[in-house]
Amino acid sequence: MLPRRSESCFPNPVTKPTFAIVGRPNVGKSTLFNRLTRTRDALVAAIPGLTRDRHYGVGRLGDRPYLVVDTGGLEPEGAGVFVEMAKQARTAIAEADAVLLVTDAREGLVAADRFIGEELRHAGRRVFLAVNKTEGMDPDLVTAEFHELGLGPPHAISAEHGSGVREFVDAVLAEVGGTAEPEIPDTGARVAIVGRPNAGKSTLVNVLIGENRMVTYDQPGTTRDAIDVEISIRGRPYTLIDTAGLRRRGNVFESVEKFSVIKTLQAIDRANVVILVLDALAEISEQDAHIAGFILERGRALVVAVNKWDDPGSYEREMIKRGVARKLNFLSFAKFHYISAREGRGIGQLMDSVDRAYQAAMAKLSTPKLTRALLAAVIKQAPPRSGFSRPKLRYAHQGGSNPPIVVIHGTALKSVPDTYRRYLEGDFRKVFRLEGTPLRIEFRSGRNPYTD
Repeated sequence: MLPRRSESCFPNPVTKPTFAIVGRPNVGKSTLFNRLTRTRDALVAAIPGLTRDRHYGVGRLGDRPYLVVDTGGLEPEGAGVFVEMAKQARTAIAEADAVLLVTDAREGLVAADRFIGEELRHAGRRVFLAVNKTEGMDPDLVTAEFHELGLGPPHAISAEHGSGVREFVDAVLAEVGGTAEPEIPDTGARVAIVGRPNAGKSTLVNVLIGENRMVTYDQPGTTRDAIDVEISIRGRPYTLIDTAGLRRRGNVFESVEKFSVIKTLQAIDRANVVILVLDALAEISEQDAHIAGFILERGRALVVAVNKWDDPGSYEREMIKRGVARKLNFLSFAKFHYISAREGRGIGQLMDSVDRAYQAAMAKLSTPKLTRALLAAVIKQAPPRSGFSRPKLRYAHQGGSNPPIVVIHGTALKSVPDTYRRYLEGDFRKVFRLEGTPLRIEFRSGRNPYTD
């Protein structure tokens, strides 16, 4: 067994406030989500019910970060998929620190808006009212009737054009909170253990901590926060970001809602390395794939632990491995371990991979070595031509860590295809032995002096 020691635990000092965007269908919720996250992740079309599941993203106003949840329409009556959409929206409301109620200035105040406003008052959440699609209209006149909802002053915005959105978010952050993220002291690798509760995450946490218990920090207002536990394993310090202390909020969670997604996303965001725990006896779920995709999006080093490996037989094990490889093939950079947390098997090798992933994520890559590796890769395989010219890759340097970022300078780099980018990623990963961490490459083209 590994020598383990639990030293201390304290509440998470940095938590992004979470905003849930709700409203009846087709009022511009997804457009506002894309505006707040500066992405095009949410599908936008004039079709009611296009957004069905909760969609999570990260936004920032200046140096103040926040999490945003896009939801489907919340309607007083409905059938079929619209009922499920409403359930997803209510779950997002329960998880959120603030609710952004979006209405439509073009249609005015309707009965569905009144119903949603009444439900939000009973939910006990802070609500901020946005009157959308106000471009070209008098803000005072268009928002006058929405005072009837009694949810505070309505804010005139245009999610599509951006007018009034910054002032709206600024008003929300001023009341809810959201400050600049402070520097987190170095206490070894910060390791987040995430996964569905029935995957054996809690058992793995207990094995690593060395105590037969679930570590929780139960205090009003912090039920959705992860906690930090400083531990020592084989003489190495770690800060374990534990997401095991989870509990239901009233009756808003259905049987499929086993844990708070928001809490998991916050833990991933602060981690250096994430251990994704999967249940060998269960299918890889959409929730597993969603969390894995978020880990990749945030650029976190990753180790996958397929737990309960002592239960299936040899044929079942082969089928499980094939299923995992097929559904999580986008995690090719990660190391997969098949473990039994209950029996303590495979834990040592798992932590060895965590150490290697941490070292790769925080690696310092010198400019001369990166440039030599770049030129060697170009000699082996030059980038394809674009028209009459070929992109010229001249030198490279490191642009950041966790994940490692390689910045490549040259000319005509905008025409470098994604296939060649992936080729360079694989070559750099092999040369510098970057195991377990994503690698990002940025191209920066210099000005051609002969353009004029």
